Amino acid sequence: MPTRLTLICHGATAATRSGAFPDDEPLEERALVRAATLRPMIRRADRVWTSPALRARQTGVALGLDAVEEPALRDGNHGRWAGRRLEEIQAEEPDGVIAWLADPDAAPHGGEALSALLRRAASWLDARAGDGGHGIAVTHVAVIRAAILHVLAAPASSFWRIDIAPLSVVELSHDGRRWAWRASSLPFAG
Repeated sequence: MPTRLTLICHGATAATRSGAFPDDEPLEERALVRAATLRPMIRRADRVWTSPALRARQTGVALGLDAVEEPALRDGNHGRWAGRRLEEIQAEEPDGVIAWLADPDAAPHGGEALSALLRRAASWLDARAGDGGHGIAVTHVAVIRAAILHVLAAPASSFWRIDIAPLSVVELSHDGRRWAWRASSLPFAG
């Protein structure tokens, strides 16, 4: 049986708006309202997961989803950079930011390297291939980017070329042989 997976990016937070590395912050009020308005567009799913992060769990609740927390869907660990603006980190640690952006194995912040996040997302995605039916996962920009790279077999350097907006949706499907990125004409429609 084919597997369809809908990845939903959590709503906006104060960190999203200020260009800061995320911490475990709540959604902005308007993100909660926006997510609630999208609730009628959510299709039935056989399985629903969410990242353990507050912002992802709140998005799932606002969308009316009864989700199970999945640790593999957590955001990247930004170590000591969490909660701080990229602009101030660039001023204090320019070489660290350059390394972080250029080398997927670099973790100058003391957190998780991009390469580890890519492996984690790919492993979770491949474990879903045989699920069959429809699954929904509420997660983060980084995890969705990683899933897209895995599906396309794209290099890690492509990670920074994918833009994922808050509350955006990515549809993936598995036909028993391979994953494919599936475009749809309307959000949450299929």
